[in-house]
Amino acid sequence: MNELTDIRAIRSLLERHGFHFSRSLGQNFLVCAWVPERIAESAGIDETSGVLEIGPGIGCLTARLSEKAGKVVAVELDRSLAPVLEETLGERQNVEILFGDILKQDLRRLAAEKFPGLRPAVCANLPYNITSPVLTELIRADCFEGITVMVQREVAERICARAGTEEYGAFSLFVQWHAVPELLFAVPPDCFLPRPKVTSAVVRLQKRESPPCPVKDEEMLFRVIRAAFGQRRKTLINALSAGLPNYSKEEIRDCVLACGLDEMIRGEALEIADFCYISDKLIDKIHLFKPL
Repeated sequence: MNELTDIRAIRSLLERHGFHFSRSLGQNFLVCAWVPERIAESAGIDETSGVLEIGPGIGCLTARLSEKAGKVVAVELDRSLAPVLEETLGERQNVEILFGDILKQDLRRLAAEKFPGLRPAVCANLPYNITSPVLTELIRADCFEGITVMVQREVAERICARAGTEEYGAFSLFVQWHAVPELLFAVPPDCFLPRPKVTSAVVRLQKRESPPCPVKDEEMLFRVIRAAFGQRRKTLINALSAGLPNYSKEEIRDCVLACGLDEMIRGEALEIADFCYISDKLIDKIHLFKPL
């Protein structure tokens, strides 16, 4: 196992199979044994878990996960890694490698077919260039009780950001509506081959059993949120006026004031409950079922 995080062993393995790193695929392989160990430990998985991994690389995290989980299914885009993964993981009976694009997978179907009788979870070192769309699809699939991923530290901070901070935005609220995020630990650039220019961080998302607050229309809620952060330097009223053209500025002002908010407040200062109140007030203004 330690050979999978030893630089000399990794180089020898890759040379044997004629593998070359692809910058376009965002390939950075772990070379510090403590990182996959701690990720696997932090994920809270056991023999009752079925784990989806994305981008296994040469399989160092996969190997750790297979020691804890009932089954691991790793989805890899780069088919040139097939002989490498056969050498490193071929003898592990509870590991299955699927070659394909994770963004083209039916995640609900995959989890149902591959993990019958197991608790589906996700654990991965995500390529930086697909982090947000992958996390969005994993969350929308609504079938994974936990998602533990390593991402760029700035993304992890944005996921966990609180109201009033620069990192706080629409993506923060999307994640926090569906899950409880926790930033676990940072991973420096020298833990990877090749070495990236940025620091990474591991974040865990625990699926919520129910939304953090009631709302009449979830789709409307996120229209309001996207509008509020679409022009985040504007006041909330002006940003919503620009992003929700079916409402007049006066209607929006009335709703904001009815929620007890200051007329000059910006969206970044609002908690998720505030957005729910505003969304509900705007819904109440639709008397003739005019389209949004």
